[in-house]
Amino acid sequence: MSKKYPVIAVTGSSGAGTTTVKHAFNDIFRRLKLNPVVIEGDSFHRYNRAEMREAIAQAAAQGKTISHFGPEGNDFEALERLFREYGETGQGQMRYYVHDDAEAELRGSAPGTFTPWQSIPSGTDLLFYEGLHGGVQTDDVDVSNYVDLLVGVVPVVNLEWIQKIHRDNAQRGYSAEAIVDTILRRMPDYIHYVTPQFSRAHINFQRVPLVDTSNPFIARDIPTPDESMVVIRFRNPKEENFPYLLQMLPDSFMSRANTLVIPGTKMGFAMEIILGPRIEIMMEEKGSAV
Repeated sequence: MSKKYPVIAVTGSSGAGTTTVKHAFNDIFRRLKLNPVVIEGDSFHRYNRAEMREAIAQAAAQGKTISHFGPEGNDFEALERLFREYGETGQGQMRYYVHDDAEAELRGSAPGTFTPWQSIPSGTDLLFYEGLHGGVQTDDVDVSNYVDLLVGVVPVVNLEWIQKIHRDNAQRGYSAEAIVDTILRRMPDYIHYVTPQFSRAHINFQRVPLVDTSNPFIARDIPTPDESMVVIRFRNPKEENFPYLLQMLPDSFMSRANTLVIPGTKMGFAMEIILGPRIEIMMEEKGSAV
């Protein structure tokens, strides 16, 4: 934990809605005139795209599995080292994973590869991480130990699968069968390394569809925000002004003493009014510490 150099992590699996959170944080940073360093979780994959395909094939030949959800496919030690070093000094090493041709033109590296490691620019106000493992723990690594604000973003699992199937088919051209194989291969790592993070999060945002998603593998459409509710769980409800949140978020209600339920269309706004004050407090404490 660090007051001089705060670390904020948004963790959630692919297609879970972390992009919505990123937009909300960008609005907060812009309003508060902050200069964050943005770290993408994919940049800590252990292998580039071609190497990962080979590693998966080799593991399968040995009756094993490897995925981007687990430690075999990621450099958790480097991620922990970055969070620790940034919290202590405001410095560290970062890089980017290049997903497609548009990013290749921007980053100067081929799709499916990494850019070279580089030093974080000096003078940043905080570190903002968005990816799969912002709160991961293993026997050897505890990334969550160096995070000042951990936000989990997770839909119910059937909705997550629907979003992944639609995205990977439309954007990456994968067949439904190949996507299902990937889901099954990743499942052990998902259970052991991804889901436990949400118990450590300070706040979780979970989108729950209000339409039938009982068979995600044949669903034709992704439920829209107005076909969903968002369940927000606070680890420490004593810190929250729930009467204010209920007033600001029409049609919201409390389902438990630590849980607020809101319409799906209000997710971005809710993030701003819930997370914005936390960032302001961080910056005030940073100013006092410096």
